[in-house]
Amino acid sequence: MKPKMNRSDLLDNSSIWNAVFKVTSESEPTNDDTLLNDSFIISHYYSELESGGHESLVNWLETYEDEISIPRYFNKLVTILDKAGAVDYAGIENKYGKELWRLYKALENDEIKEDEFYTVIEQADEAYNKLENQIEALLEAYFVRIHTDLIDVVED
Repeated sequence: MKPKMNRSDLLDNSSIWNAVFKVTSESEPTNDDTLLNDSFIISHYYSELESGGHESLVNWLETYEDEISIPRYFNKLVTILDKAGAVDYAGIENKYGKELWRLYKALENDEIKEDEFYTVIEQADEAYNKLENQIEALLEAYFVRIHTDLIDVVED
């Protein structure tokens, strides 16, 4: 069941952005193919990258490793970023995502040196940062497009 929100609380793109983030933050990741799950994936991707880069993302993913398939997560992330018009970001995750996870697990198991992991982290973060936060506007537009599929908007 979708949460209900008043139209008066969703008057501009910023309030819609915040509402979608609120709805997705109250959900849990799954391997389901639902718009809510897609929104969860893309909003947490954005939050993790903005707060601590790709290292933060792989640390966060470890929390959900038992609930979601990590390779499937990266495939879905690339697909969702494409849907949102964030094609350049999808390219970054397609290039680095699964490799970062592989290196993260290898580092955790003492199979590689830290330098190998952090070299790829730096490359992925550099590619992300070169795009100068275009993702925020792209995600905002995406959330505006889909918010009524996630939220039951009632007139007040």
